[in-house]
Amino acid sequence: MSAERPVHPRRTVLRAGALTGLGLAGAHLAAPGPATAAGETAGESGGYLVGRGLADATGEVAEVGMMGYGRFDQQAAGLHTRLRARAFVVADRASGRRVMLIVADSPMIFDSVHRAVLRRLAEAYGRLYTEQNVLITATHTHAGPGGYSHHLLYNTTTFGFHRKTFEAVADGLFEAAQRAHDDLAPSGLVLSHGTLTGASVNRSRPAFDRNPAADRDHFPDAIDPHTTLLRVEREGRTVGAVNWFPVHATGMSGDNRLISADNKGYAAYHWEREVHDVDYLADGSPAFVSAFAQTNSGDMSPNLDLRPPTTPADFELTRAGGLRQYEAAAAQLDTAGVRLDGPVDSRLVYVDLSDVEVRPEFTGDGRTHRTSKPCVGASMAAGSMEDGPAFPGFQEGENPFWDAVSDSVIYTVSPELAQAQAPKDVFVPIGEMNRLYPWVQERVPVMLVRIGRLHLIGIPGEVTICAGLRLRRTVAEIVGADLDDVLVAGYSNAYFHYLTTPEEYDAQQYEGGSTLFGRWQLPALQQTAAELATALRDGTDLPLGPKPPDLSGSVLSLQPGVVLDAPPAFRKFGDVLVAPRENYRAGERAEVVFAGAHPGNDLHRGETYLEVQRQESGGTWRTVADDGDWATRFHWKRDGIAASQVTVTWDVPQGTAPGAYRIVYHGDAKSAFGAVTPFTGTSPAFTVR
Repeated sequence: MSAERPVHPRRTVLRAGALTGLGLAGAHLAAPGPATAAGETAGESGGYLVGRGLADATGEVAEVGMMGYGRFDQQAAGLHTRLRARAFVVADRASGRRVMLIVADSPMIFDSVHRAVLRRLAEAYGRLYTEQNVLITATHTHAGPGGYSHHLLYNTTTFGFHRKTFEAVADGLFEAAQRAHDDLAPSGLVLSHGTLTGASVNRSRPAFDRNPAADRDHFPDAIDPHTTLLRVEREGRTVGAVNWFPVHATGMSGDNRLISADNKGYAAYHWEREVHDVDYLADGSPAFVSAFAQTNSGDMSPNLDLRPPTTPADFELTRAGGLRQYEAAAAQLDTAGVRLDGPVDSRLVYVDLSDVEVRPEFTGDGRTHRTSKPCVGASMAAGSMEDGPAFPGFQEGENPFWDAVSDSVIYTVSPELAQAQAPKDVFVPIGEMNRLYPWVQERVPVMLVRIGRLHLIGIPGEVTICAGLRLRRTVAEIVGADLDDVLVAGYSNAYFHYLTTPEEYDAQQYEGGSTLFGRWQLPALQQTAAELATALRDGTDLPLGPKPPDLSGSVLSLQPGVVLDAPPAFRKFGDVLVAPRENYRAGERAEVVFAGAHPGNDLHRGETYLEVQRQESGGTWRTVADDGDWATRFHWKRDGIAASQVTVTWDVPQGTAPGAYRIVYHGDAKSAFGAVTPFTGTSPAFTVR
């Protein structure tokens, strides 16, 4: 790896055994990029100011429902890796226009978060960053905490709204944005493309096969292998990168109970921490920031055997999937790529998807159609059988009972609903429930961002690869861009579930049952994307459209907070209940059990619940790992009514320096009067040989 790496005084980097692929990027990060002309620095050659920001956006890690699999039993019980937000600001020095991209290790970006981050940005910067130039997108980890939406459907498995998690997510995203703004400096941008296979599989092949040959032929293996890298260069060094590749972040099982950033989070962690020695707890700007963002991953699974993962095997499967994404991205540092120049611009509109008249040029059958109020299909209740089934008694495809209910009751009462939603077996007409209380969002943002030749279509949902292809073709044709340079940025700015082609919709697999606004939802969004592309091309503005209402004053919180903490009998907080062994070798797991307290008392955002420390010469102890590292795990469980047990494990990485080590736990105990007091527990020293 590069000899120019920064030296961190507080930490010794341990690579957690993940050494595969280090040679792909390490030698290039400090070297002049191949697209940089001899004697010309990236800052001098580019017409952009670029800023990078990185922040902790981890919410609650215990007694909060986890988001993604829709399981009431999946309540968080600890932390595997922290969830981070990575922000990039790109400003065109010629025009002064700028855009901000925030990529969050988060299950979804809900309107609640979008609104909160924009409000914080307005308070800090006035009109510099608005809904028109800020794109916030999620990696869609299925191992993050839920409860941060203002729409009820997404808070059912979390027993309502969790303000601590909401504030942690919003604050983390805003903090990353602030740091990106403060980091603005002359920079070059290089765009490159590659191919990645063996990292994804189509989990909805019966639906995919219904598409016309023009779509299927574009994806001969029924996957989208397109991996795109946008790298940031300063003075010949690569200091940041954003990768786009479509694959679900469902490497971690529905049986897992530890908060985790899943495969895309590991890819970013590996490039930043294990390759480039980034210290997440250090002050100042990191030497390197990498984000691994989603595109059209609606039907792309990382589970190549088309079977849901199991715990604990899912940890290694997740790491392997993230490593493949990293390797494909880092390999593009060997390619010249295209140095970007040209305008920076963006447009956003709100669309009421419950009532869009879709013109014949987009419907595909030469007739006008309408979308409808949202409906949940029975196949949505089944869940994705390949990644994580949801409710028993439902299946993907046909559900005869609900089909009969739809035909004899729902579609008979409302022929308009039948025109939009059939052949969906309607399980819940959730649009009718919206009249009483906001369950799902109907007015959604759709965005188009341009950075030179790169175009990002911000869609607030999970887009299948063929639906994404049609959106990309629509925009590329209007703006005159190469198709490879037009990407769908899924999971952006809000959440409306899935987006399938009309042909895929007819199969009513999980993705079709989750396409809430009916068969014509994709044509409606193609129509919107065309309007955005035309406005961007012509330099004109569009009406903002119907903004969704602010629901922050009507959230329900049903789960009580921590009442009090008490240590076990004859113990005090921080006591070691089970000590580590005296000796370990690389590859073994060190484990310590502490008398703990509820981790919800203080989320330690930007800090850590644990430290692995090595004794230096002179007897001082130096931190070598914390709760953001892949090799550590933080387990919490109740011990009786008010007591807690905290188990900290450390998988001793290959290459760990021999010597004396210890594990430190940082907790916070709540008294009966509500006061929260921090404490620390320290294990006996042990030797790594």
